[in-house]
Order: sequence, then C-alpha cells, then structure tokens
Amino acid sequence: MIRWLRAYTRSDDPHVSACNTIAMVIAWNQPYYPLYLLWIVGRDARVGIPDAFSGLLFFAVPAIARRSPLLGRIAMVVFSVANVAFCSMMLGEAAGVQLLYLPCGMLAAMLFPWRERFVMLPMTALPLAVWYGTRGRLDIPPIRFSADAYASLFTLNAVSAGALMVFFGWLLAGINRAVEEITR
Repeated sequence: MIRWLRAYTRSDDPHVSACNTIAMVIAWNQPYYPLYLLWIVGRDARVGIPDAFSGLLFFAVPAIARRSPLLGRIAMVVFSVANVAFCSMMLGEAAGVQLLYLPCGMLAAMLFPWRERFVMLPMTALPLAVWYGTRGRLDIPPIRFSADAYASLFTLNAVSAGALMVFFGWLLAGINRAVEEITR
C-alpha cells in the first residue's frame, strides 16, 4: 500500500510533489474530522459527516496533477477553499473554521513558482475573496452549539491552521532545496 501511495503521489516537479503530499495528508485526515466533532459536541457532530467525504476530492488531486500539473495544483487550492467554506457553513462562524483560509493562501503561494504568477495571484486571492464574500452570509449552521463547544472548536481550528502552516513551511523548504539542486 505504501509503495502504491508513493508511486501515486510521485512527481519530478517539486511543486507538484508537495501538492500531492498535502492532498494525501488532508485526504487521510478528513474522515477523522467528524470524530473530533463527536468528542467536542457529542451527537450533534452529525453536521460534520458530509465533510468526511471531501477527502475523496483531495485523493483525486494526484490523478488530476498527473494529467495536468497546473490543473492539479489549482484543484488543490480550490478544493481547500471550498472545504473551508462548506465547514464554516455547517459549523457556524463562531467555530473559527475561517482561520483555515490562512493556510489556503499560503498553500496557493507555495504551489506556484514565480513564472506561474498569472495563476498564483488569483489563487492566493481566492481564500480572501471567498472569506470576504461569504462573511456573515454563511453563518446558518443547521445546529447551534454551546459557547463552550464553540470555544473548543475555535481552539481546534486555530491549532489546525497553525499546524498546517508549519507543515507547509517544511514542504516549502523541500521545494526550495529541490529547485536549488535542479538549477546547479
């Protein structure tokens, strides 16, 4: 299984390789999000069940990138932003899901080399545009949680955003190292 997964995510392009790695990390973690919700909000965690299936979108990213490296990286950013918007709508703005737009912006900035800035610019603007455009408009969760539950959800999402940004930073260091080796 590990050998197949490495082959599935492998790419000679360091940006695509990082994209595929991130996609797999997110795909494998998505099914656990409803379990985190269950732990925090109890049986009302059912509102997060649809998000578990978004892992399938992320799992498709390496296949898309194999056909078109640029489209694969675009899909990764678009799927990430859409996932944040959906979760924000399902949990409510008080849950702090919008904090995950920050790593979405960082993701967009790191997945596109400077020569692709014509794509990088709109992709880095996408999380901000979606956040600004949906602010207050998607705050219609099917279930309202207690103030304590929202505080716990906010902490979970803040830690998740920070952890993703650190992980992306590590991958960015790997991209930079690979690019240096290629240009030597």
